[in-house]
Amino acid sequence: MKRIAKFHKVSRSRFTEDWQDTFGQKSEEQINNIYDAIRLPRRATAGSAGYDFFAPIDVTLKPGETIKIPTGIRVEMEQEWVLKCYPRSGLGFKYRLQMNNTVGIIDSDYFYSDNEGHIFAKITNDTNEGKTLVIPVGTGFMQGIFVEYGITVDDDATEIRNGGFGSTTK
Repeated sequence: MKRIAKFHKVSRSRFTEDWQDTFGQKSEEQINNIYDAIRLPRRATAGSAGYDFFAPIDVTLKPGETIKIPTGIRVEMEQEWVLKCYPRSGLGFKYRLQMNNTVGIIDSDYFYSDNEGHIFAKITNDTNEGKTLVIPVGTGFMQGIFVEYGITVDDDATEIRNGGFGSTTK
């Protein structure tokens, strides 16, 4: 098994800025408590492919509701690898929990972005059975799987990333 990556927390100041941008003004103490409790993603078993991301707050989503979650996590990985993020399988099965971008793609160079490579998850309870989804703080809600990729023999990309969603097409 190749060991190709390491999870980190974003800085406290980055997390505070992103949390306030997402949820509005909260007290510094509230945000610090959330930040301090953030757990790095981990696999549940030796045979698990996915690294579970844990909810930094209690999340309740009624049918059709969406939330954007600043996870407080960034990942440093070797080039030619990508982290693909999906809803945890059980939540997808029971509630049709969906990632709003279908699959989150975290490129290796995202770690060096001006936003510290802060990973966000935008999720929707897409149930067609009228079920309300409750994710208690500290519960796994998303999983990330590392995948190696290749490039074409005539690839000539030399640009450097500086930003998050959509920044590579600017």
